[in-house]
Amino acid sequence: MPRTHPRRFRLGIAALAGAALAASPLLAVPAFAASTGVVINEAYVNGGSAGATYLNKFVELYNPTTAPIDLSSMSLQYRSAGGTVAPTGVLALSGSIAPGGYYLIQGNSNAANGAALPTPDASLAFAFAGGGGTLFLANQTTPLTMPATGSLVNNPAVIDLLGYGTSNTFETSVAAAPSVTTSMNRSAGLDTDVNSADFGLAAPTPQNSGGEAPPEEPEEPEEPSGPAVPATIAEIQGTTDTSPLAGQTVVTRGVVTASYPTGGFNGYVIQTPGTGGSLDLATHTASDGLFVFSSATVPQATIGAYVEVTGVVSEYQGLTELTVASDGLAVLTEAVAPPAPAAVALPSVPAQRESLESMLLAPAGDYTVTDNYDTNYYGSVVLTAGTDPLVTPTSITEPGSAEYTALVAANAAAAVTLDDGASTNFNSAANKSKPLPYLTVENPVRIGAAVTFTGPVVVDYRFGAWSLQPTQELTPANAATVQPATFENTRTPEPLDVGGDATVASFNVLNYFSTTGDELTGCSYYTDRDGDPVTVNSGCDARGAAEQEDLDRQQAKIVSAINALDADVVSLEEIENSSRFGLDRDASLAELTDALNAAAGAGTWAFVPSPEAVPAGEDVIRTAFIYRAAVVETVGDSVIDDDTAFSNARYPLAQAFQLVDGGESTRFLTIVNHFKSKGSGTGEDADQNDGQGASNASRVRQATALVEFADGLVTDTGIDRVLLSGDFNSYEKEDPIDVILAAGYTDLGEATGKKSYAFDGAVGSLDHVFASQAAAADVTGTDIWNINSVESIALEYSRYNYNAVNLYSADPYRSSDHDPVVVGLALREDAPVDPGTGLPGTGAPGAGVPAPGAAASSAGSGRLAATGTDAAPVLFGALALLVLGAGMALRRRRSA
Repeated sequence: MPRTHPRRFRLGIAALAGAALAASPLLAVPAFAASTGVVINEAYVNGGSAGATYLNKFVELYNPTTAPIDLSSMSLQYRSAGGTVAPTGVLALSGSIAPGGYYLIQGNSNAANGAALPTPDASLAFAFAGGGGTLFLANQTTPLTMPATGSLVNNPAVIDLLGYGTSNTFETSVAAAPSVTTSMNRSAGLDTDVNSADFGLAAPTPQNSGGEAPPEEPEEPEEPSGPAVPATIAEIQGTTDTSPLAGQTVVTRGVVTASYPTGGFNGYVIQTPGTGGSLDLATHTASDGLFVFSSATVPQATIGAYVEVTGVVSEYQGLTELTVASDGLAVLTEAVAPPAPAAVALPSVPAQRESLESMLLAPAGDYTVTDNYDTNYYGSVVLTAGTDPLVTPTSITEPGSAEYTALVAANAAAAVTLDDGASTNFNSAANKSKPLPYLTVENPVRIGAAVTFTGPVVVDYRFGAWSLQPTQELTPANAATVQPATFENTRTPEPLDVGGDATVASFNVLNYFSTTGDELTGCSYYTDRDGDPVTVNSGCDARGAAEQEDLDRQQAKIVSAINALDADVVSLEEIENSSRFGLDRDASLAELTDALNAAAGAGTWAFVPSPEAVPAGEDVIRTAFIYRAAVVETVGDSVIDDDTAFSNARYPLAQAFQLVDGGESTRFLTIVNHFKSKGSGTGEDADQNDGQGASNASRVRQATALVEFADGLVTDTGIDRVLLSGDFNSYEKEDPIDVILAAGYTDLGEATGKKSYAFDGAVGSLDHVFASQAAAADVTGTDIWNINSVESIALEYSRYNYNAVNLYSADPYRSSDHDPVVVGLALREDAPVDPGTGLPGTGAPGAGVPAPGAAASSAGSGRLAATGTDAAPVLFGALALLVLGAGMALRRRRSA
């Protein structure tokens, strides 16, 4: 099984379904982080046999996250099977690894006649043995102090390790002593802390940080054992995934249907004349197309030419191809019927895809964009058949269930990559000046967008995934004639009208830090293509913009989004906790509020001040509230729940509001949350491989504490109209959400049919607004405004000037990686009733109006009655709200 190429690691839908989805100290611009950091991905430790593949041993590091990772504080160290780490056995690393990228470290010579490695990023001055030992990726540049023998897991000084052969140090169990040890899980973003499970034997496939790999095939074919054997393309392809003629020299004929003299493919595609068109895939079992690898002859292989080629048949990483030398091509003058694109839908069954390999295809039926992450890096877009993107399994089915397992497999089978006819890594320094294909400011490529094929594509298997290639390398300059598809523009300038007397929204603002990196010491940065810092990488507590100009760009997008959201109360997540920088806790919140007012008009927005009592040891990011002062006003002070369940997350913040001219009968209570991320956890918080990711046990405890916190507030204030909002880092069917729903809350976003987050080629909701029974009865509409998760990461402020195409715009689109959720509430007793739903509202609510009669909540008693017939709750509520801040701060001080 070939190792997944870096540009394809995110297609491991089964492996990545529960991977990290929130900030990590190493990730200044987290989007869809698949791991907490760098891993050892491959180690070639051949002991010097005459048949060594490469002249030198090597160690390959891999970055499974979605942001570059700085290596300057790391080192590679080696410990022999029974020895220690010597000072000479330490290689201090430098530079960084791009998202989904590799870093190649060349080792000692094999003393054999192998091939040269790609240009290494670093070279070892020490040797490591093939028979056994341990390779440590250390979180320091000094020698490790006598690492323990046996299992060594979660040592803070060790980022990753590989103990193999006769090593006396390993993760849980030792890996075999191989000629090459390669990752079984890590190219999919997983590290199970079990060396024998993570690593196995496979052919070496070294790659460096620039995306350079060894040549796909030698330029000259192998020496034939006899004269070339005539064969049709179908005979070369055979009816399985391996050619029956592999290793043989053959001569065949075909019409050139695609040609790639530039872009790195170094070859062309031929197809048997007259084939294609209307096919019956039940009887069409052998492909009539073939990829020809030949940089020497590709300039002569023009599209439409009828050619005869002679070369050696091989299987290269799953693709059947013919390697042709400089004298192996003859252009024929014979007139033949051209092949036609197969007019069928691309099947999901691998055997049927094999029967179309390298053939022209005019995809039949509907196709939808399901992933655009790699558009920014490799100029590719992942599609799926049908009218909807793929859905994260735990968004619609129970974690770990048979249905979950089946959906994981179905998602993996359904995905296909629309590529650009090239292997360019646009994120490498050498290619950042090369314009991205497909994506422009005017024509976004959004997840969920319908795809219209305007020309034929070639069915291809490359980089460990099925793909559809244009017939030439696609560039913006030739897009008018070469680009094979267009994409529906599904953007909306504002969310749906959700009605109500007041609207409440939740918005994760993706590390909004008004403290920029250049104001602190020790920060390292992610830089643009000119080397100018853009965002903070590591080395300091800041997580956002590097300099004021970067903050201005980030802030402009967030302000544009929040003002267009037109909500009256907005709960914020991932905003700077300014107390960590010696400032007032609300300094960053105040700066964002000022920016909103500068755009919307003085006095439009106000923020909820921090309570006097705040927990010790808070995270560097926090939650907050802003509100439109002309519509609502605060009632009492805000209060933070300091339950120890939230010590590894962000503490919930509660605030009561009422309409400015509405009185106490219009009061509602909001609690903003940001649960622990899925990216790390040990012990009971370790990833259970059921799709929920790491730290699920912590999130369950946080959900339980939140419900208790809300119950206490209802008792103390008499307000039972409660909304729980925020980033819960949990998809809809996961355990923490079950806790909240079991307490009688309604997930308002679920009825919209929309999702707030995109990860690993699928969509789901991590951002929610839950309503108590009393609040749900007053909901007039809900919308998830898809302005962020479905947009390419290339549009973020953090990617400004990363590519020759300037994709930045001071608009709402990709202002964050999470989508805002907005809810309308009918708070006045005289609110009109919608005749269609029977619910209070405007008669034209937005999507997601909950059904009446939601499950009763323990928070549902004692509702304030505007008529005054329930006098005790009214009086109690009026008195209690006067001391909400002080009283609740004292009441909620408790331990888990």
